[in-house]
Amino acid sequence: MPYMSSPTNPTLPLLTLSTTSMDSGTTWNANPIVQEFSSKKKIRQSLVEKQKAVVESWFSLETNSDKDDESKDEPIDEEEIFDLIRSINDPEHPHTLENLMVVSQKQIRIKGDLVEVEFTPTVPHCGMATIIGLCIRVRLLRSLPNRFKVDIMIKKGTHQSENAVNKQLNDKERVAAALENPNLLDVIEQCLASADEHHDCDH
Repeated sequence: MPYMSSPTNPTLPLLTLSTTSMDSGTTWNANPIVQEFSSKKKIRQSLVEKQKAVVESWFSLETNSDKDDESKDEPIDEEEIFDLIRSINDPEHPHTLENLMVVSQKQIRIKGDLVEVEFTPTVPHCGMATIIGLCIRVRLLRSLPNRFKVDIMIKKGTHQSENAVNKQLNDKERVAAALENPNLLDVIEQCLASADEHHDCDH
């Protein structure tokens, strides 16, 4: 995936969308394994579900809203996190991340207010890994109370550039700048549309 330099720090590479490969019809995995799962879910109404995530507070553990204060003692578990991300569409194929076995409940860990999510690209050379990670991050940060910190990581040994991608996905400045890219944001919103629809259907 190509990079561009930050306007405020020319030495810092920022995430950008690989529009060239997408426009040319490049397919990273032409025949992914697809698994069908039950659509039964356990999704609770998040107190901040209807709010758009504010970039400046995405990595903050501080709570600044009355709604967050009301939910400060409300517990959350791995199943609820999984329910929020399982229906995200893959950016390359007309299947969900759950169907492609990119995400699973066993790859989610909660340690207090820290949520750790691992995901498994369908192939080691997947060029969409960064976009998938951003989709997961945006989905959770739009849905969880502000007290939660979210770490997104590729499962160890499943991608040839896992260390570089992991660093990018958890770098505040790079993520914030990437989400200012309208082309990239449009792709993310398309991937998240199915997750939003499934969530709305449960209420």
